[in-house]
Amino acid sequence: MYVIRLPNGNLMAPEAAMDPEGRVVGDAYVEISPADPQYKRLARQAISEEELDLRRQHWQDGDEALRREFEDYLTDRRQAEQPAEAPPNTSSRPPA
Repeated sequence: MYVIRLPNGNLMAPEAAMDPEGRVVGDAYVEISPADPQYKRLARQAISEEELDLRRQHWQDGDEALRREFEDYLTDRRQAEQPAEAPPNTSSRPPA
C-alpha cells in the first residue's frame, strides 16, 4: 500500500486495524492533513494519484503478458499429456 498525495495537499496513508491480540484484521486508508504530526514523515514517501494510476497500468500490462505465458504453458502441458496415437492394427486377427 502506498501513501498517496491528494490534490488538496492531504495524504491518504495506509493503516492496519488490529485485534486485541495484535493480529491484523484489515487494512484501510486514513486521510492525514498537514497539521498531523506524522504528515512530514509520510509526505517524503508519498506518490501522486497519477503515479499510482501509472503503476497500476504497468501491473495490468505485466499481468496480461504473464496470463498469456501461463495459458501457453497449460496448452503445452495438455498436449504432452495426451496419449500418442496407436499405430494402425496390422495383424490379420480381429481384436479380442
